[in-house]
Amino acid sequence: MRRPIIHAAAFLGLFLLAVGHALATEQALKARDYKMAGDQQYTRIVVHFDRKPTLNWFLLRDPSRLVVDLPATEFSFDPRELAPRGLVAGVQYGVLGEDRARLLFETVGPFAVETAEVIKNENSDGFRLILELRASSSADFDAALRAGLASPATAPGDAVTPPAQRFTVALDAGHGGADGGARGMNGTVEKTITLIFALELAKKLEEAGLYDVVLTRETDRFLRLDERVRIAREKGADLFVSIHADAIGVRAVRGATVYTVSDKASDAEAAATAARENLSDEIAGMVDDEAQDEVEDILVDLIRRETHAFSIRFARTLVGELSDTMQMVKNPHRYAGFRVLRAPDIPSVLLELGYLSNPGDEAQLRDPEWRTKTMGAIVTAIGYFARAKSGQGG
Repeated sequence: MRRPIIHAAAFLGLFLLAVGHALATEQALKARDYKMAGDQQYTRIVVHFDRKPTLNWFLLRDPSRLVVDLPATEFSFDPRELAPRGLVAGVQYGVLGEDRARLLFETVGPFAVETAEVIKNENSDGFRLILELRASSSADFDAALRAGLASPATAPGDAVTPPAQRFTVALDAGHGGADGGARGMNGTVEKTITLIFALELAKKLEEAGLYDVVLTRETDRFLRLDERVRIAREKGADLFVSIHADAIGVRAVRGATVYTVSDKASDAEAAATAARENLSDEIAGMVDDEAQDEVEDILVDLIRRETHAFSIRFARTLVGELSDTMQMVKNPHRYAGFRVLRAPDIPSVLLELGYLSNPGDEAQLRDPEWRTKTMGAIVTAIGYFARAKSGQGG
């Protein structure tokens, strides 16, 4: 009579084990729709969950890695989305125990975690984990590692704030080398006056003690349009300002203009200006190979939209400050398809300081006092923008 009892007990044990496993499986988070986009300077990762996960991450070195620990999680990822991309050289994931799971990202080099947060989906059920990594120096990575930069027991939905960093401004003196740009009635060459202005503005920003400044060029040399963008991105720029001084056939037209990028131009004049500026590479006998390694998917589009919103915000702030100190064209904030403003992750504007074809504007550009006054307005606008952007988590 004992054999059936043993069988029944064994059956009951297996049944309870199966029920427990089923309950554990049912309670586990569901991770899906892994997406990764960017390049070796900046990479964004998004993972969708059916429920809000707690988030705990930390760094490892040799090689550089980011480890994200999660509660019990079932992963349903498309293997194709896990292929190395941008800063990420490899992705691993799996179960660590009954109530723990892990995502591990091996990178191509040292990096900084700019964002690590969980956000509720706006238009669907569930939540998404967002990780934003930016290339950094080995010294900065080691410093973060020594400081224990991580998110132990981070509350669900809380973003991890990285160490405070100085705001980096990239100044791009338009044209250069074989590409002289516009020429004024009295001989002023655009490539020369934009370099003078950029060098002087860089000095004023550095004197403020609040900014790191990147110059795309400090001498009379030619740079491809995409090379200018690459320099800014490699240096981790938070803002990109391309400085120009246009010339047109109507001498009476004068005043400054602030441009942002758009596939559709705000007006015919903006479209013509963008077309002239985009000819830079061809004038120098070079063809502009726009970056082909960026992932053209919805994730990159989202990054661009956010960047575009910041670009517009800065453009409006800049117009407001400049309007009090100098003459502006009618409708001074305009937009068109400028190649040099196409960085997907850096707010960017192109500032036309005036028209070299107008004697009054040309004289102003050659006047050190006028340049100093104008630079003061630009520095003020950058200060407002840096504080506003930092207040939103960068």
